Amino acid sequence: MKKLFLVLIIFGGCEKESNSNPKGLKTENVILITLDGVRWEDLFYGADKKIVLDTLFVKDVEATSAKFWSEDYRERRKLVFPFFWNTIGEQGQIYGNKEQGSVMRLTNPYWFSYPGYNELLVGFNDDSVNSNEKEWNPNINLLEFLDQQEGFEDRVAAFASWDVFDWIINTERNDFTINSGGYPFYDEKLTPKQQWLNTFIEDVPSPWYGSAVRWDAFTFEYAFEYLKLNKPRFLYISFDETDEFAHQREYDKYLNTANRSDGYIKAIWDWTQSNEMYRGKTTMMITTDHGRGSYEHGAWGSHGDDVPGAEFLWTAIIGPDTPAIGEMTNTDTIATSQLATTLGYLLGYDFISNQPVGHVVDPMVGLIE
Repeated sequence: MKKLFLVLIIFGGCEKESNSNPKGLKTENVILITLDGVRWEDLFYGADKKIVLDTLFVKDVEATSAKFWSEDYRERRKLVFPFFWNTIGEQGQIYGNKEQGSVMRLTNPYWFSYPGYNELLVGFNDDSVNSNEKEWNPNINLLEFLDQQEGFEDRVAAFASWDVFDWIINTERNDFTINSGGYPFYDEKLTPKQQWLNTFIEDVPSPWYGSAVRWDAFTFEYAFEYLKLNKPRFLYISFDETDEFAHQREYDKYLNTANRSDGYIKAIWDWTQSNEMYRGKTTMMITTDHGRGSYEHGAWGSHGDDVPGAEFLWTAIIGPDTPAIGEMTNTDTIATSQLATTLGYLLGYDFISNQPVGHVVDPMVGLIE
């Protein structure tokens, strides 16, 4: 028994050492989540009164207003995003409120999804990535960089509602876990819930482009079960419904989906704080791929390089190395191209891609004068 006890001590010590942060930071795990096309205006100010009262965009004005409207914007934004404002707003940092001097923007000139996700994951704009077509991404992303680092073998995974992520993250070049679109999830180990989801996911019709986009509930359940079973050190989850409902000009469904996504994020964070491997060692970042136009311009549901305002977006971050400042005001302008570098830094690495990447967002990692 004494020999067995000694072996366990040695094994436990080695495991702890392999997970130690090379820069001496507390972060050992990262969960990155994106909410496709959520406007900074809705995150910081909640439901837009002009849109909520417009029957062209809201089917049941009375019910939607009762659920999401308050005259106080601080209360209104909590009605849509309670976890963001009750937890991250108290314990983390939230960037992107232009009206408070916190500007975040894209460096790519296209302002739609594939170029936005490329910029986010590889740390720079590539003008050749200029469509949403299923073309293999030539650029080295943060996930594959980490997959090559000691201690991250078989500890990197991505789950996405939009099946183009197979091309964005590049399954042709990478063999870590990537699951996207309306297809079953196959892996060496599956939980009973994942097996159950596999039995009917292909039979659940998606209103968006056939099997190209699945309901976010599938993405959440597959990813959450994977997190609990496999304990990845870097997990990326991409939700998509907000963008689809915005394109359909259904603001009530857009708000409800944003609110439901907030609940998914809370469930994931709460679980990490109850688990010894993740508690006090995990940074979570939530952001988006692009912004949207305004009601005043008749383009709140639209985005792209011909839609003013679609280049502005937001980011929220919470973790043991990120000072609890809350809503950021009067900051330097930050860009999506800085986020991969920042997450790499928090994990203890200087992220390198095939082109120069954006620099670290200093306040996110505690570098504050």
